[in-house]
Amino acid sequence: MAPKLLYSLPLCFFLLLNHHCATATINYADALEKSILFFEAQRSGQLPANQRVTWRGNSGLSDGSAHQVDLVGGYYDAGDNVKFGLPMAFTTTMLAWSVIEFGNMMSGQLDNAKAAVRWGSDYLLKAATTTPDSLYVQVADPNQDHRCWERPEDMDTPRNVYRVTAQNPGSDVAAETAAALAAASIVFKNCDPAYSAKLLHAATKVFDFADRYRGSYSDSLSSVVCPFYCSYSGYHDELLWGASWLHWASEDVSYMSYIQLNGHTLGAEEDDFSFSWDDKRVGTKVLLSKGFLQNRIDALQLYKVHSDNYICSLVPGSNGFQSQYTPGGLLFKGSESNLQYVTSTSFLLLTYAKYLTTNGGSISCGTTTVSATDLISLAKKQVDYILGQNPARTSYMVGFGNKYPLHVHHRGSSLPALRDHPSGISCNDGFQYLYSGSPNPNLLVGAVVGGPDNGDGFSDDRNNYRQTEPATYINAPFVGSLAFFAGNPNN
Repeated sequence: MAPKLLYSLPLCFFLLLNHHCATATINYADALEKSILFFEAQRSGQLPANQRVTWRGNSGLSDGSAHQVDLVGGYYDAGDNVKFGLPMAFTTTMLAWSVIEFGNMMSGQLDNAKAAVRWGSDYLLKAATTTPDSLYVQVADPNQDHRCWERPEDMDTPRNVYRVTAQNPGSDVAAETAAALAAASIVFKNCDPAYSAKLLHAATKVFDFADRYRGSYSDSLSSVVCPFYCSYSGYHDELLWGASWLHWASEDVSYMSYIQLNGHTLGAEEDDFSFSWDDKRVGTKVLLSKGFLQNRIDALQLYKVHSDNYICSLVPGSNGFQSQYTPGGLLFKGSESNLQYVTSTSFLLLTYAKYLTTNGGSISCGTTTVSATDLISLAKKQVDYILGQNPARTSYMVGFGNKYPLHVHHRGSSLPALRDHPSGISCNDGFQYLYSGSPNPNLLVGAVVGGPDNGDGFSDDRNNYRQTEPATYINAPFVGSLAFFAGNPNN
């Protein structure tokens, strides 16, 4: 039998490096509510009567009309006014996965979480079904959009429409869209079966399109998606990810056959150590490991092995450890929007812990045994850091705690709201607000920003987009993690 963990992960696993182990109680339920509210600030289209972020107004109401299609709705990805299909689809997938795994812990926020999923899935449904053998993957030219600092309600930059087709394929964005629609179909299966069936039908069609016409959307659309959301990992990871979600959502054995036949060439045997809007390999392995851990599908044992390798890479002192943490204990993957990796990793840790718990499983990292409890403790450290238990004693969620970023890189939040400044603010006139030293006039409640650097340093500067820009794909997995701790506050 392998020995127990070499040191205790709960509370402060960086005893020598981290001297900031706070004991203040965190209100996870409040953080959960705010994390979901953020998505209402990112809405594009005709806002509903129950819109709670009241400083936002209707926007993008003619999106798609120049091409005789309806592409109204969806989400702006971050601090700009572009609707990027790849991160929007990933956001929707992760919101749905959060509800699927931890919806029973969301209490009074479950309906709001489902509404956030539906705002994304409604748009993706239109994007996937409007034109045969096509998928609309973006609205607006980011090169033009980024030359302006405008409220979404005022934007007058070109709202160009971009799509992938059989001749100009985009298997990555198409398969991620299939994953999002399939995951959303699970969310609505019991409460709205007709809508769920429509989502699942569209998911099967768009996955077939992704698989049949293979290619990367970065090659097909080049400068309008790169360098903004290039598919750096290629499209193999999304094909396996999409098939995995369809396997779960449809219970159609053909998707299991697809996974078994294509897994080798699509990366099943590759170890990878980050999970994001671009790279789905680790997420796929954790998702498929559920089939082995809970349903004893032996063909999926390989995915459990590689999921274990991923976990070992995160655990300090274990064989296989290869992650970087800041002196304050934050997982650090990159200098730009690092918290996207922290929130996605925390979600996978908690989800994998849930799967392990169902059969009393554990992970062997060489001579170190890691339990589900250890994974929860490691995830909690990351979540608590984001919410203020860190060397700077600052929350990186806007509007949560006593201290948080005030100069967020976000057009709508940084410009005066329509109710306060009814006349339009032009493209160039908006830059005075970007460079202003004043706090954002509209509080972007619930937004998790890019976060601190590898030394726990953070500059609350609106022009410092690497650290102060929020994004939907940072928040989406965080919703699931916060739900877990809201439902298990004593973990």
